[in-house]
Amino acid sequence: MPVPVLRRLGHRRIARTRFLTLERHYLLDGRGRWTVRDVVRHPGAVVVIPWNGTAVALIEQYRHAAGRRLRELPAGKLDIAGEPPRDTARRECIEEAGLDPGRLTLVHSCFTSPGFTDEYCHIYLAEDLRPVVADPQGIEEEQAEIVWLTASEAEADLAAGVFEDATTIVGLYALLAHLR
Repeated sequence: MPVPVLRRLGHRRIARTRFLTLERHYLLDGRGRWTVRDVVRHPGAVVVIPWNGTAVALIEQYRHAAGRRLRELPAGKLDIAGEPPRDTARRECIEEAGLDPGRLTLVHSCFTSPGFTDEYCHIYLAEDLRPVVADPQGIEEEQAEIVWLTASEAEADLAAGVFEDATTIVGLYALLAHLR
């Protein structure tokens, strides 16, 4: 394994919220220069691609940080201690889309923005969907709408730049690759 380019000399916590921690890291490079980086610690997340064999379910909801409604795949934080990502994916699919997947397949995992956060996202293809009563967990989810798109509609919307959420874009491309 290569020697790290930057060595952490120390760090301190700047802030902590319900699920995020902001840390300031003091680093030294191989030439003896030091620098500071702020890092957002995140518990991780899942994204679910609910596929019924002909269409994919997306959630259209208001996102405060973005300042508008976005069309996204169901997703959620790994916020229950000890809960495996696969179980979180199932729970989020039920809560947000009202769909209980009979089969979940991990199709991709990725950092969401490694320049400043350690958030790592697991993306699951959900199949053999069974409709159940949705269990929205918050104001945004209560006002969310489910939108079904065929693979060709999703592909056209990807090409047109309709989707602005990175993990939704990755998830939909993973779905299209799976279907080919």
